[in-house]
Amino acid sequence: MSTPRKVVVIGAGPAGYVCAIRLAQLGQQVTVVEKEYLGGCCLNVGCIPSKAMIAAGSLMHRIAEAGAMGITVKDVKLDLARLVEWKQGVVSKLTGGVGILLKSHKVEVVMGSASFADKNTLTVKQKDGTTKKLQFDDAVIATGSTPIEIPGFGFDEDKVWSSTGALVPKKIPEHLVVIGGGYIGLELGSVYATLGSKVSVVEMTPGLLPGADRDLVTVLQKRLEKLFAAIMLNTKVVKVAEEGHGIRVTFEGDVAEKEQVFDRVLVAIGRRPNSKIPGLETTRVKVDAKGFIETDPQRRTAEPNIFAIGDVAGEPMLAHKASHEARVAVEAIAGHKAVFEPQAIPAVVFTDPEIAWCGLTEAQAQAEGIEFEVAKFPWGALSRAITVDRPEGLTKLILEKSTGRVLGVGIAGSGAGELIAEGALAIEMGASAEDMKLVIHPHPTLSESLMESAEVFFGQSTHVYKPKRK
Repeated sequence: MSTPRKVVVIGAGPAGYVCAIRLAQLGQQVTVVEKEYLGGCCLNVGCIPSKAMIAAGSLMHRIAEAGAMGITVKDVKLDLARLVEWKQGVVSKLTGGVGILLKSHKVEVVMGSASFADKNTLTVKQKDGTTKKLQFDDAVIATGSTPIEIPGFGFDEDKVWSSTGALVPKKIPEHLVVIGGGYIGLELGSVYATLGSKVSVVEMTPGLLPGADRDLVTVLQKRLEKLFAAIMLNTKVVKVAEEGHGIRVTFEGDVAEKEQVFDRVLVAIGRRPNSKIPGLETTRVKVDAKGFIETDPQRRTAEPNIFAIGDVAGEPMLAHKASHEARVAVEAIAGHKAVFEPQAIPAVVFTDPEIAWCGLTEAQAQAEGIEFEVAKFPWGALSRAITVDRPEGLTKLILEKSTGRVLGVGIAGSGAGELIAEGALAIEMGASAEDMKLVIHPHPTLSESLMESAEVFFGQSTHVYKPKRK
């Protein structure tokens, strides 16, 4: 474009700051409005600090298990204050880097709360109490999401934690209950279990990680049953009340002890989109029944010059999905041809072992009436998994029956999150089982399990006996 467009990006998380930087690279005049902190939830109180805590907990757990390799370590102690300080250092380094990148790209940053005056004007109440008006040609809403509270019992971040409070503990609770058996609950529950808490997990559905294929979840659940004090399925919390220095929780469902007392409660029942933006009603932007802002494939709202990306624009609420949407919206603003149409958005649960999947799950393929086959390779036959003492694992391919085209990939095991990208690439490229079989994978590695799974499909696996069915 000959004349730069004035673009305002509301929110500086993985959707917003990626959007702002890419807009600046294309020569647009960009302003970012951020209410709280650069980097958004992910960098400050979400995926980054939680993964740092997970790394620390996993290290302690691995040290405790090292006796099998002939390594004995005594008197391993946790300095919680130092761990939190180290974790915060990781966060500060990354958020500081975002600030430097925005400045280097000459993106204006305004710290404050935004409200729409009309479809071309934003009013920002800045942290110093002053008000600033911003005129724009285009706006991008990237306001993210917020943890959902239990009705009538909000987060005090002392005894009742959201994921935010769980990442800045003052002490490790002796007894912790995690309400919600999704990825956030299991990740943070695993952290505290490895750091010394007796952790109980409550999930109202029949299984952990609803939406993931059961064979993948089984690999994780076997390990969690040893790590956690209790896993309560088909159970829901009906009452939470303070009692002395703890919290009395009342359960309903498949649990024998209906009332139990815990030191801390972590609520991880999901997140809601931050779509209640003051003045949004002055525009034609539409919000659906779940609170998500409605967009077209370019992430354009019903108001043609206003876009929405990231958690506020719909499921899945994942940082990498948000960043990809940002790039699509930028291309649309710049007048280029671009649509959001991924075939595979990887999902990773950073527990130990990890679970990762992309493309279609078995349940989704069945629901869509697709004729498919599943080719699985157990990590008990994978040399690299055995040499690192992590043979519990599974890699599987979901393949179109008639063509062998890769429709989905699922992995459960140590490092699954690093391996799943090959599966996503295979799906996006329209690869077949034969393509994956013929790619030479390095030995000995965990990545060989993808090639081995493809060989299973043809009945040609060297390391597991499974002849091809006629």
